[in-house]
Amino acid sequence: MTRQILILNLDSRSCSEEIELDRMRTAIRECFPPGAAGVRLLTAVPESFSGSVYLALARFSADAPAGLGSRLRESCRAEFLVGWVCARGEDPAGLFSQLDEFDDFLFCPFGEAELISRIRRLCRPERSGNSVRPARLANLQLDSLVGESAAFLRLLEMLPAVARCDATVLISGETGTGKELLARAIHYNSVRRGKPFVPVNCGALPDALFENEMFGHARGAFTGAGSAEKGLLAAADGGTVFLDEVGTLSAAAQIKLLRFLQDHEYRPLGSTERVVADVRIVAATNTDLQVQVQAGHLREDLFHRLNVLTLHMPALRERREDIPPLAEHMLARYERQYGRQGLHFSRAALEKLKAYSWPGNVRELEGVIQRAMILSFRRVLESADLQLPGQAAGPALDGTFGGSKRRVVEEFERAYVIRALAEHGGNVSRAALAAGKDRRAFQRLIRKYSLHQNSGGKTRAAGAAG
Repeated sequence: MTRQILILNLDSRSCSEEIELDRMRTAIRECFPPGAAGVRLLTAVPESFSGSVYLALARFSADAPAGLGSRLRESCRAEFLVGWVCARGEDPAGLFSQLDEFDDFLFCPFGEAELISRIRRLCRPERSGNSVRPARLANLQLDSLVGESAAFLRLLEMLPAVARCDATVLISGETGTGKELLARAIHYNSVRRGKPFVPVNCGALPDALFENEMFGHARGAFTGAGSAEKGLLAAADGGTVFLDEVGTLSAAAQIKLLRFLQDHEYRPLGSTERVVADVRIVAATNTDLQVQVQAGHLREDLFHRLNVLTLHMPALRERREDIPPLAEHMLARYERQYGRQGLHFSRAALEKLKAYSWPGNVRELEGVIQRAMILSFRRVLESADLQLPGQAAGPALDGTFGGSKRRVVEEFERAYVIRALAEHGGNVSRAALAAGKDRRAFQRLIRKYSLHQNSGGKTRAAGAAG
């Protein structure tokens, strides 16, 4: 049976970077067996359509009326609907109202290779079930994204629309705000969730190794290359590549990345064959890339390639109401890691956390919570247990010198035993040997602080349950 494919050109403006319609028709036909697809071109939304459409590609501008996707799906009875927008000169924020109504998005300029890979992935047979269409995602996987503030909830409201399309995403935010967690949420709530998520720290890639790391190399490409090796793009095939600190790339690396972003094609080092990478690019930056462009540190054309859909992770000081649930979430995770139960914060401790400015954001908060849990032997973590920069790390002067010294020694001993047992899988003999103590003396410390190992080698306090 011949499947009906529609190309709807609803934007009368011309764009020199768009793929030619004849080339688009040819590329679409290559996605299906010979004679299995009939491609038609229309310049207006049909009021009615005979039969049903398998796939419709609709070109429109960012200021198109809301509900365009729903009208198209209803009038054409399209099984799959792809939006097609010229993003240059458009306001990316204006596209969010349209994203929710389409199964995927294309942003010109794009080449035949990208078009073919998108359509094949969108229309592959296993997607014809009842609940796998990305536009029908029912439950978001957001376990690692914790927050209740209005700014954070606005960000999460955009995530389903961003996840269900395949356009490049640029995430901005200060260091430690959780940009990689957001990138992972985009990946794991998309149709690519069954494929790899590959993070790349651009700041840690030497300029001389960027091409080899990203694209791989052929055998004999350089001295010592005795065999061909795949790069990170090949390792992420079908999945998502997360480019962290993308603004730190050198000028040479920017050119190579730009060339790849144009059509998702690359050549492994030393090879003459071009490879098409079916990957989605999500980039992140902790600097203002527009300032980088103005300063001449970042190519303007690369910025436009990356700045298709933008999300901003707010700093922790901008969402202080999220600090208590974040702190409780982290405490619960460290309870599981260190085998403790029943810990919680006092009201004064939570107020202290909310009052701090958190220049290191969520990452700094995590370190403070972990340190407090390890060094405190109480179930209720008090304000004094939270060591923040600029504050004395020693004990409060709330007793005699001898009493304060005894508490410090006890906290040290308890924390040391817990960590020694954790590092040696709960083996008392090896932990005692590493500590330079007799096994029986080490056992006495374990009994002194009522510490026991569960079957998984985790250390917990006796009677900690409940």
